[in-house]
Amino acid sequence: MNDFDFAVGSWDVTNRWRTDFLDPDSEWEEFPAVSHISRHFDGGASFDEIDFPTKGFGGLTLRLFDREREEWSLYWASRRTGVLFPPVVGRFDGDRGVFEGEDTHDGKAVRVRFVWCGTRSESPRWEQYFSVDGGENWLLNWTMDFARRP
Repeated sequence: MNDFDFAVGSWDVTNRWRTDFLDPDSEWEEFPAVSHISRHFDGGASFDEIDFPTKGFGGLTLRLFDREREEWSLYWASRRTGVLFPPVVGRFDGDRGVFEGEDTHDGKAVRVRFVWCGTRSESPRWEQYFSVDGGENWLLNWTMDFARRP
């Protein structure tokens, strides 16, 4: 249940996202962020506030561990809307965590996958994938590479 302990602290984040999350031919754009992550409930919860200064928005992630099901639910909320998005749910296997859920993007139903990898390294990575065909095919559309702030 302490899977997100690696993330506690302050981070500089290098983001890369597709200019169109659903178009595999769209360009990639890079931009910075700053993230502050805290641990709660003896490791069974994690709170992350992130600011994207060049984009003019930010958000937060609440991660909760369900002890009975032994899986995490990750909830995202954007400062722009104040709306809590549907959770992605999953677990870690070693230093890789995979979390999936249903959502919409630009009015289209999508299956969402978040992947955390390199969590035992000095530079963990988060990736977001969308699927418009129920999970048969996935499009990587956003990455975040984390570096601890001095």
